[in-house]
Amino acid sequence: MNLTNELAKERNRAAAEHTSPVGTYPPNGYGLRDMIGNVWEWTDDWYVTHASGIDNPGGCCREASIDPTSKHGSLPRKVVKGGSFPCAPSYCRRYRPAARLAQGIDTSTCHMGFRCLVRS
Repeated sequence: MNLTNELAKERNRAAAEHTSPVGTYPPNGYGLRDMIGNVWEWTDDWYVTHASGIDNPGGCCREASIDPTSKHGSLPRKVVKGGSFPCAPSYCRRYRPAARLAQGIDTSTCHMGFRCLVRS
């Protein structure tokens, strides 16, 4: 029995049912932990499409984040990243930390959160 593979399988089963404690998984090549897959993470960036012509990775402004064709009306959108524990593997496991999605600012679910940063 390969203990590493068994541990990975158990972690994957647990991750599909609930969030995981910080540090459950090993760090990536940059030493960062938990960058994708626990909860969708709110960012401070307003969402704009790449086709909008706005050349600012942080978005632009609240007004530019509104999708006039949306069935939700004039709701501004923020960027969310990362995927979450209830996601289907075919959907979230293809995500990378740079991927971004639009999410209306009024959304609240058990699989959305934010990242805290401690500066030393």
